[in-house]
Amino acid sequence: MRAVVQRVSRAVVRVDGEPVGRIDRGLMVLLGVSTSDGPADAAWMARKLAGLRIFPDEGGRLNRSVAEAGGAVLLVSQFTLYGDARRGRRPSFTRAASGSEAEAVYDAVARGLRDEGLPVAQGRFGAHMEVELVNDGPVTLLLSSEGAF
Repeated sequence: MRAVVQRVSRAVVRVDGEPVGRIDRGLMVLLGVSTSDGPADAAWMARKLAGLRIFPDEGGRLNRSVAEAGGAVLLVSQFTLYGDARRGRRPSFTRAASGSEAEAVYDAVARGLRDEGLPVAQGRFGAHMEVELVNDGPVTLLLSSEGAF
């Protein structure tokens, strides 16, 4: 599983021009699910995101989690995180999980974040979405349950 995590001051995801998920301060997470991902990967990702200390404390050090900062998570599925463009000009997506497999894991990550006590907004799985955000910092991290980053 791969995630692009951005600390944001606000973010919104729209489908057909209508907002389907919105947060103020928190984490914007683009989540890609591979063919080998399962419940253990979902649990790992939820714990990692919930505990990630990328919000400033009183001294300005990145020492607080999203919960400690009073933030939320906007979780959006993005199979293209498993695009392989090393050869040719058209990416291959053979490592990306199929829709039904990916959706189950994506939903498990969302449940895991909620179980951690976090407010979670979501995009609409499989829909064409427009994501708008204000990256705060900027702070952007790449996470992988496979240890690839």
